[in-house]
Amino acid sequence: MSGTAPDARPAPTVREVLSAATGNLQGLPDGSPRLEAELLLMEATGWPRTRLIAWPEQRLEPASLVAFESLLARRRAGEPMAYIRGRQAFWTLDLRVTPDTLIPRPETELLVEIALTQSEAGSRWRVADLGTGSGAIAAALAHERPRWLVIAVERSASALAVARANFTELRLSNCMLIRGDWLTPLAPRSLDLILANPPYVPAGDPHLTRGDLSFEPREALAAGAQGLDAIRSIAREAGRCLRPGGLLAVEHGFDQAPAVRRLFAELGLLEPQTRRDMAGQERVTLARAN
Repeated sequence: MSGTAPDARPAPTVREVLSAATGNLQGLPDGSPRLEAELLLMEATGWPRTRLIAWPEQRLEPASLVAFESLLARRRAGEPMAYIRGRQAFWTLDLRVTPDTLIPRPETELLVEIALTQSEAGSRWRVADLGTGSGAIAAALAHERPRWLVIAVERSASALAVARANFTELRLSNCMLIRGDWLTPLAPRSLDLILANPPYVPAGDPHLTRGDLSFEPREALAAGAQGLDAIRSIAREAGRCLRPGGLLAVEHGFDQAPAVRRLFAELGLLEPQTRRDMAGQERVTLARAN
């Protein structure tokens, strides 16, 4: 009895898989197709990038190929790479992130830069990072200033769990986690510095339904009709919590700096001024307490 042998095609090679995936990822907003394809394949196989580069003719195991195709489908659907991989680089650190937290972004590193330039390396400041999310700002400061006590405040229990995991993984013993709403749980005149990357997108902004923002927690993005509700709440309490001459620094939208400076001045904060991010956009406004 004769028959036709089954079609036993060889498993695809690393080169073939990456080439096809790079083509499939074209057209995503702000995407880097080749790099993303490599990162997803590293995630699926557990291989380092050097292995992908050194052995492009290596063939994938079926389980790795299935895992890769699943990750690729998620990215094709627009899901941010940070959520797919569960990690995001920030400052000099590699942090855990989940859909319960915002994705740390390079422009937010300006807050860290400002904080570090305000004091000597051996200072013993008490610093609050409000709405800490993944703990990115707090972790960066605690890592750079081991003598500081960095208080990470967050009202979301699930986000606090992510921050706690990051602090534990990085062995940061000078971070304190507090569940609460902005400055409410903190004592009067107890802080040298307050930092915040609060929600500042106007509630009706169409960008909230596009790209990465559509996957991130809405409560960490939007803050009232003008996007200033959270900043107003923080500024109103900052004078109570800062020591005389203490500093408040808040990230905001590229077009909100004049409104934030006015708001700070109206609430009794001194010398409001704005710093620009790497793209030249007005990104962080700071002021001092009386």
